[in-house]
Amino acid sequence: MDYSDFFNKATEIGAPYPYQQRLGTQPWPDFLEIPTGLGKTAAVVLAWLYKRIIKHDPDTPRRLVYCLPMRVLAEQTEANIRHWLRRLGGDAAAISVHLLMGGEEDLQSWTLQPDRNAILIGTQDMLLSRALMRGYGMSRYQWPVHFALLHNDALWVFDEVQLMGAGLRTSAQLEAFRREFNVHGGARSLWLSATLNTDWLKTVDFASHLDNATVLKIDEDDQNLAGQRLSASKTLQTGSAVLKAESKKGSGEKYLADLATQILSAHEAATNTMVILNRVERSQNLLKLLKKRKPDAELLLVHARFRANERKALNQAIQQTAPPSGRILVATQAIEAGVDISAKNLFTELAPWSSLVQRFGRCNRYGEYAEANIYWLEIEDEASALPYDYADMEQARATLQTLTNAGLSALPKTTGKQPTTDVLRRKDFLDLFNTDSDLTGFDTDISGYIRDSGPPPLFVFWRDFDGNRPEQAQPDRAELCPVSISQIKSHLKNKAISAFVWDSVAGSWKSVGQNNVYPGQTLLLRAQDGGYDNTLGFVAAHKQIVEVLAHREASNQVYQKDPDSIKTIPILLEDHLCHVAAAVKQLLLVLQLPQDKAEAIVTAAFWHDVGKAHAIFQETLKSVWSEDAPQRLRLWAKSAATARHKRRYFRHELASMLAWLAHGERSPTHDLIAYLIVAHHGKVRMNLRAMPDEPEAPDGKRYARGIHEGDKLPPVNIDGTILPETTLRLDVMELGVGEMGPSWTHRTQKLLAEHGPFLLAWYETLVRIADWCASEQEQKTGNEHNGE
Repeated sequence: MDYSDFFNKATEIGAPYPYQQRLGTQPWPDFLEIPTGLGKTAAVVLAWLYKRIIKHDPDTPRRLVYCLPMRVLAEQTEANIRHWLRRLGGDAAAISVHLLMGGEEDLQSWTLQPDRNAILIGTQDMLLSRALMRGYGMSRYQWPVHFALLHNDALWVFDEVQLMGAGLRTSAQLEAFRREFNVHGGARSLWLSATLNTDWLKTVDFASHLDNATVLKIDEDDQNLAGQRLSASKTLQTGSAVLKAESKKGSGEKYLADLATQILSAHEAATNTMVILNRVERSQNLLKLLKKRKPDAELLLVHARFRANERKALNQAIQQTAPPSGRILVATQAIEAGVDISAKNLFTELAPWSSLVQRFGRCNRYGEYAEANIYWLEIEDEASALPYDYADMEQARATLQTLTNAGLSALPKTTGKQPTTDVLRRKDFLDLFNTDSDLTGFDTDISGYIRDSGPPPLFVFWRDFDGNRPEQAQPDRAELCPVSISQIKSHLKNKAISAFVWDSVAGSWKSVGQNNVYPGQTLLLRAQDGGYDNTLGFVAAHKQIVEVLAHREASNQVYQKDPDSIKTIPILLEDHLCHVAAAVKQLLLVLQLPQDKAEAIVTAAFWHDVGKAHAIFQETLKSVWSEDAPQRLRLWAKSAATARHKRRYFRHELASMLAWLAHGERSPTHDLIAYLIVAHHGKVRMNLRAMPDEPEAPDGKRYARGIHEGDKLPPVNIDGTILPETTLRLDVMELGVGEMGPSWTHRTQKLLAEHGPFLLAWYETLVRIADWCASEQEQKTGNEHNGE
């Protein structure tokens, strides 16, 4: 199948534009600069599909990571992609598509098949935080897995880069780091925008790569085919409502009243009228005001502070043809990216020029109207400029005053500079590889590397419970609502309102106040405390009881628990070790690693759970059987036991690693194997120290993570070889060089320098995935032996 037929089969819209044809059949560019409305998403996704499943292009990575600046319409992108895959059928229909938006189902749903083609869709908050080993809205113990899969064998696509803020520079730095350090299977980035300025990516480490960067643009043939869209008439004029110091008093009542009057006057039956405001609160207040005036038109509100459940219904509504009375759509800048909707009349507040160009693209998008109107709304009050810089808005105003037509072909290029933001440096990035919190229990705040405007990535969800010790499972994606720090603090000003954050070490929800919230948290709120309206989204101190959504009772991630070891069908330890080794060998057949690294990963798989032979672990697993049960004579890796270990913070993987240090073959990969063994649950990795409140071992012995100096492991059968009884030593906790050799910190830092962060995370992830896959398969097939 040639690309033109492939594209038409997927989209049902005929032959692709020439630029889409070039993207699908030529080497990947670094930048795609295409006017809004000409199908950038279809161009990229279908080019990736064609190169992966038809051409088997070795330079096209197997994971497509589609990164959007706003979460509002990520579901629309997902729906479009799924539609194209269904249309194509065959190998394309088998490709998995995953929406990474937080929630319990977001943890392992897309990670179990690293050898398969996959499409991952998410916002810059969710994707970049994971790419920085600090994934928002997810278990910290899963951070390394998502980090590895997003950096190895992955094509990153950054859509509408003019909206990314600080995330744009971070994307450039990450691309520079991937080119500096080794990755598996190749990795590359593609930046998309209708208002592209490559100077925005001149960061300290990526600037030198821009000299050889390639940009794909439309040519004369594209312009001829897209003539109707490019030349669509859009009369540009100043709106009558002005936001200034006087008009914004009382939550902007006069400004919004003037605006509502003009909106209702301009609105036409059977058409969309779109109103784009810069602040969520103003958009909410405008919608309430319009409702009071009771227009015949359908009223919808689009912004980023809705739960996924309501947002999905909203996305479906705005894709429908406007009703006979028409539709008035009130939105924030969240509507700028990815929404495929056309308005006959558009109102927009003054904003930076790059944002205005995107907004103008939502008016007469297809050139279907002979005449369409854009009204730009003056903001004279500098204090009302947020989330934008007022100097950028003044430059945009100067440009607007020279124009009467906002057709795409009439708009000048974007020349403004990106605002100065935090830049991720090499040392900072390498420091993030360590997933342990500091001694005070806090993590590095990465929010400055991800976003400098718009809704910060803090999430809330509501459940129905009483008291201050809630017993609630982690949220599903549909329950999560993003809110700003200022909004949640405003909500929590009322001392009667409580919020709770999950403490994975203590294994419980703990109360937090308004001064203890920060980006990346997921907060549990009481439904009876309010704070949400299904049509307005999150509203601080809103008193209406929040509707609690249906959710799964999934288990919470706890440091002291081993949910992977709690299984219906008990599995012998010797069998499980062989199953995991077999699973990782199967992965390696496809992934093709260097022989020494492949052998190290297989060895780590054989040894990863040797520490489960420890008496503490076996006592826990065997608690389901009576004292005289024959099962107690064997060593087990899985059972139905749900009790906690008698030693607080006990980690069997540390015992496994210490056994390897004592008996493992001395080779150049000796320390790498030790790391892969200990890191396979994500709970012990770069550091080895006791937990802050861990009970001390008797007689002043060394202790860490529930392991005491001098503990013994009984003999263990590893693939037919009997590992002798092992006395566990913790010399590697100490700094410097001891009888066991260098400290654990020295070894892990050396491994990080030798392999780089991307490959080291990749190797540990393969062991973890093999463990997950083998455990899942074991519950389908059972034990190889009867355990008697």
